[in-house]
Amino acid sequence: MNKEDNMNELKKVKHRFFAVTLFFCSLSLLAVLSPPLLAEEKVHEKHGKLTRPVAGMSVDEFMKVYYQIKYVKDCRDYYCLGGLYLVNKNGFKRERRWDRYRIILDDHKNGIDYKDLIVFTQPQNVKGLAVLTWTYLDPNRDQDVWLWLPSLRKIRRVSQTEEDDSFLGTDWTYEECTTRTWEDEIYRLLGEESFPGYTSKYNNSEFNKGVACYLVEAKPKKKDWYYLKRNIFLNKDTAQNIFEELYDSKGVAFKTLSRLWGDFGGPYVTEDYIEVVDFRTDHMSIIDVEKVVYDQGLNENFFSERTLMRTKW
Repeated sequence: MNKEDNMNELKKVKHRFFAVTLFFCSLSLLAVLSPPLLAEEKVHEKHGKLTRPVAGMSVDEFMKVYYQIKYVKDCRDYYCLGGLYLVNKNGFKRERRWDRYRIILDDHKNGIDYKDLIVFTQPQNVKGLAVLTWTYLDPNRDQDVWLWLPSLRKIRRVSQTEEDDSFLGTDWTYEECTTRTWEDEIYRLLGEESFPGYTSKYNNSEFNKGVACYLVEAKPKKKDWYYLKRNIFLNKDTAQNIFEELYDSKGVAFKTLSRLWGDFGGPYVTEDYIEVVDFRTDHMSIIDVEKVVYDQGLNENFFSERTLMRTKW
C-alpha cells in the first residue's frame, strides 16, 4: 500500500469515528432534552422535599405517591400526638390519648424501609399499650409487628393472619393503621370526579366538598380478605386520600374513612383528622392530630422491644 492509499484509509477511519461520536452525542443530547418516560422517577424524592404527583402518572404510580405521603416518608423521622375518640351507636364517647413515632431508614443493607411505634398514654387503663412495626423493603417479606401489653408485662407477636383484627378496640384494623403497603392491592382507575363532600357524623362539619379527585378501585391480593374492594377518592393535585369506602364480599359498603390533611410546618403534609364509620355496628372512631414534629433526630434503637418494656409512658 503506497502513501496515498494510507492517507485515504486514514480519512475513512476519521470519518467513521466522527460519525460514531456524533451519533452518541445526539443520543446524550436527546436524553437531556427529552422528558422522562416514566413518572416513577419522581415518586421517591430526597428527604426534605414533599413528593407530589406529576402529569402522565399511571394509577399504580399515583398510589405509590399516596403511600409515600401517608407514611410521611419524605422526612427522616416523624412524631405526632393527639386524641382518639370512640363513639357507639348511642352516642357514648370514650377518649384516649396517643403518641406516634416513625423513622424512615431506607436501609438496603439490612432491608428495612421504616419503623413505626404507636403508644396509648391515657387513660390509665390503657396507658403504655403499644404497637411496634418494622416494615421491609422487600414487598414479599412480612412485616414484624409486636404488641406490648403493660398490664401483663408481656410482648405478643401479631401475625399476618391477624391484620384484619380490630386495632386496639377501634374501628380500624391493624392493616389500616400500620401494615398496609402499596404492594398489597391491585389498582384500577374508575374515572375523575369532583368529590361531593362528606358530612361528619361526629361534629356535622362538611369535608372536602368540590375537590377534584381521581376515583380509584383497590382490590386486595389476599384471597377471602375482610373487604372485597375499596373505592378511594384521591386529590388530583396532591394524591392525598380524602375518602374511601370499603365493600364486603357481597358488594355492600360496610365502612367509610374520611380524612383531612394539615400543614404542621416544614415542607410536609400529614393526616390531620380521620373519621371512620362502621355501618355494621353504627360505631365510629375519630383521630384528631394535635401536634407534629418532623426530623427531630429519633434514634433507630428507640424502635425496639426493649423500649416497649422499659419506657414509662
